[in-house]
Amino acid sequence: MYCHYAEQTFNTGLKLELLQKYVFVALDIFQKNIQNKITCKFENKLEAWLTFLSEDDPEIILKLIETYPEFKALYEDGYRLCLNIEEVMRMFSKELAELDKNTVQLMIDEMQDELDEKNDILAEMKIQISEKDNAISEIRTKLSEKDNAISEKDHLIDELTQKLQRLTEELQNR
Repeated sequence: MYCHYAEQTFNTGLKLELLQKYVFVALDIFQKNIQNKITCKFENKLEAWLTFLSEDDPEIILKLIETYPEFKALYEDGYRLCLNIEEVMRMFSKELAELDKNTVQLMIDEMQDELDEKNDILAEMKIQISEKDNAISEIRTKLSEKDNAISEKDHLIDELTQKLQRLTEELQNR
């Protein structure tokens, strides 16, 4: 068994035709099955395609082309592509450049998100500092008012003390 078919089902028994159906092909197991067969007979088109995708033995490739001539053009395209190394390298370079560009963009986006998050935290901290500064200012104002009240009371006490001394002296002098 080298082809595995799967689709989604519901544990409630709901019957719903979904688009997601899966086929997993284990080419290594397919290769072992083919190698176990003494003759290279391709029983169907699926085996032919899997052989095309996984086989590099020239004898088997020739037998495949004899049985299914339409694969000859595909092998020729692959062969020409391999001969033109510059084109292959250009193709890979273009793909790598695109990957690099996407990676850089992803990194920029992640850094921007991080920066935005830190800016939000900084803004919150500034608000908290401002609120604390206002609270400190209010406390200082209250302290100043209390200091003034105490100073006034001290002044009043001094005046009353002086009056008391004068009255005491007047009483003693009489």
